[in-house]
Amino acid sequence: MAHGFETLQIHAGARPDPATGARQTPIYQTTAYVFRDAEHAAALFNLQEVGYIYSRLTNPTVAALQERLATLEGGAGAVCCSSGHAAQIMALFPLMGPGLNVVVSTRLYGGSITQFSQTIKRFGWEAKFVDIDDLDAVEAAIDDNTRAVFCESIANPGGHIADLDALSALADKAGLPLIVDNTSATPYLCRPIEHGATLVVHSMTKFLTGNGTVTGGVVVDSGNFNWSASGKFPSLSEPEPAYHGLKFHETFGQLAFTFHGIAIGLRDLGMTLNPQAAHYTLMGIETLSLRMERHVENAEKIAGWLENHDAVEGVTYAGLPSSPYHDRVAQICPKGAGGLFTVALKGGYDACVKLVDGLELFSHVANLGDTRSLIIHSASTTHRQLTEEQQVAAGAAPNVVRISIGIETADDLIADLDQALAKAGG
Repeated sequence: MAHGFETLQIHAGARPDPATGARQTPIYQTTAYVFRDAEHAAALFNLQEVGYIYSRLTNPTVAALQERLATLEGGAGAVCCSSGHAAQIMALFPLMGPGLNVVVSTRLYGGSITQFSQTIKRFGWEAKFVDIDDLDAVEAAIDDNTRAVFCESIANPGGHIADLDALSALADKAGLPLIVDNTSATPYLCRPIEHGATLVVHSMTKFLTGNGTVTGGVVVDSGNFNWSASGKFPSLSEPEPAYHGLKFHETFGQLAFTFHGIAIGLRDLGMTLNPQAAHYTLMGIETLSLRMERHVENAEKIAGWLENHDAVEGVTYAGLPSSPYHDRVAQICPKGAGGLFTVALKGGYDACVKLVDGLELFSHVANLGDTRSLIIHSASTTHRQLTEEQQVAAGAAPNVVRISIGIETADDLIADLDQALAKAGG
């Protein structure tokens, strides 16, 4: 029988501990695992048997979280790692090589823009930035050296919703995987695999954990992509020298990407999630649906109030009827447009700084997806390394603040915004 989301967010991947009967998943705070004998150890190291070798690769607490996230996203498998940034590198690592490129949305988190535009160049990889709504531009950017298309389902900071169905159709036509960062939406609001995505990445730091305690990332594989079809993905289709010529796709089928992520990605990049962080995230996910419902309910009310405020030039929330992306909510995020949006102030940069300094309930932090409401002036912080033109393209212009609406009482948040906007000269 197929279980509902709310049941799966509590039970998927979590069984009573066989040794003690413990109902909550224990924190397996161990580095290594004792092998039954020399033959068992050899089988594990040859990938002939699945089990635990060393916690850089696999750990029972992390494994429970991986199973839960794969289940919630509707994927075949998942690899957890140390942060959302790590997840993005882990997603690209098996696909890319020197001279190859990835076609990337301009509407991305500022740190992702820096990672893609600057840091990946050191691997000899290139990112081609395009307006993800301009399908002709996306298609024109794809060439023989392209290995993936990358976007965010609900873009940070502006809350723009991507047309995942159109993008996946375009990626399919080119024989490429679509990678979707689903951090802002979570699988409760959006399931990119159902819209044709091949891989889904998350910064679990945000809504999945939900309380601002730990950092973590995950790559979920749909299991639907044929890695051997084109010869473009030799890491997955060709013999792997480190495992006596084993071919990941031929050997592991649907789980090829997941096994590669652990057996090579975590083995050699070492971007491991620690078991305590996995435990916090498992606990956070147990209330994911309840929190997302409240984030959405509050965001709709507060964005509507802000839109009508004299000091406000505009609000980007896709849940507002005035948003150009409002019609995509029902198609891509049927349970709501999330809790993240930006607000442009008529008073410009200075008014934004005064607003941030004048708030009492909102926390001024470089995070989102917390139970607490958060605010940041992206142009002076997370996006300050970008040019003004890049800031505007990313939805983080100098007169814009990013707001992550929490699960507090909405009227209290409105009162706080009201008094701070008054101080900001609105």
